[in-house]
Amino acid sequence: MNIVINPKPLPAVARPSRQEAEAAVHTLLLWAGDDPTREGLLGTPDRVVRSYEEFFAGYAVDPVALLERTFEETDGYDEIVLLRDIRLESYCEHHMVPIIGRAHVAYLPHRRVVGISKLARVVEAYGKRLQIQEKLTSQIANTINDVLQPKGVAVVIEAEHQCMSTRGVHKSGVSMVTSRMLGAFRNDPTTRREVLAMIGRSPAA
Repeated sequence: MNIVINPKPLPAVARPSRQEAEAAVHTLLLWAGDDPTREGLLGTPDRVVRSYEEFFAGYAVDPVALLERTFEETDGYDEIVLLRDIRLESYCEHHMVPIIGRAHVAYLPHRRVVGISKLARVVEAYGKRLQIQEKLTSQIANTINDVLQPKGVAVVIEAEHQCMSTRGVHKSGVSMVTSRMLGAFRNDPTTRREVLAMIGRSPAA
C-alpha cells in the first residue's frame, strides 16, 4: 500500500516576474561597481535568472511524490539498501553560495523497496533549495522514513561550504559531516556500525 503524506507547505510568497528578477541582477551589478551596459554584462541578468531556475529547481519538485511508487516483490530481501556517493549541489541560505559534496542514503526495507534513482532524486529535490546542511540531512531522512516506513533510515552528508572557503575565514578543503539515523540505525549499535562501515566512515561519524 502506498502512503501519501502531504509535506509541510512552503509559505506563500508573491513571486516576482522574470523582468523584475533580471532588474534585480542589474541592480546588483551596479552595486558591485561594474557597468551592466558594457558588452560582457549585457546578457548577464538573463543568464543569472536562467541559472537560478536550475539552481533552485527543487522548489518545484515534491519529494514525497518521488517515493510513492514502490515494489513489494523482493523475494524476502531485508538487508541494508545503500546508495553511496550521491553528488550534492546545494546553496547556503545565509550567503547564497554553493555547498558541494556527497550524500550517502541507506534504508532497511520493511516489505517494500523503491527504485534507487528515486533516492538520488530526493537528495536533489531538497538540495536544489536554499539550505543549511543540518536541515537538508533531516529532510532527506525524514521523508524516506515517512513514505517508505522502513525499519531504519541513515543519511550522511559530507560537503564543503563556499561561504567558508571563499569568504569569511577563507578555509578551503574543510568538509562538514552531518548524519541522521532513524529506527534500527539509531537504536541498534550493530546495525549502525554496519551501515557506517558500508559508507566508509567510522562509527563515530
